[in-house]
Amino acid sequence: MTGTTHYRAPEGFDNVFNRTVRWLADHGVNLAGAQNLTVPGRRTGKLQTVPVNVLRFDGGDYLVSPRGNTQWARNARAAETVELRRGRSRTVVALTEVDADRRPPIIGEYLRKWGWEVGRFLPEGLDAKPSDADLAAHAGSIPVFAITSAD
Repeated sequence: MTGTTHYRAPEGFDNVFNRTVRWLADHGVNLAGAQNLTVPGRRTGKLQTVPVNVLRFDGGDYLVSPRGNTQWARNARAAETVELRRGRSRTVVALTEVDADRRPPIIGEYLRKWGWEVGRFLPEGLDAKPSDADLAAHAGSIPVFAITSAD
């Protein structure tokens, strides 16, 4: 499921914050649920590690990319498996992109939990406390992945 054009790159303090959260997650510190996602680059195969928030919603686990069509989201589409890690706990999982019409309630719950952290990265016209109509209108520009067993 591609075609999303929203992308907000990390800049300035975002890079420092991401490095700090990544370091904390590597050392087992649970900062607002952060874990590290490691995914191979789709062209180079070089491993990329970024902090993510795993959302438990309606019996499933999900990754949401509020920044939009990021490198990790594009790489996840191409990868067979990825690794989620916090401290010494490592899990190899598969990610399957969720159809845009199924994303609004997942994105809404994600924003309820982490909107304070990610609201400024959302697409133009969407805020951290969106209406159902706003969620539906912007769901196609915010990648969402279901996390499943890699087996």
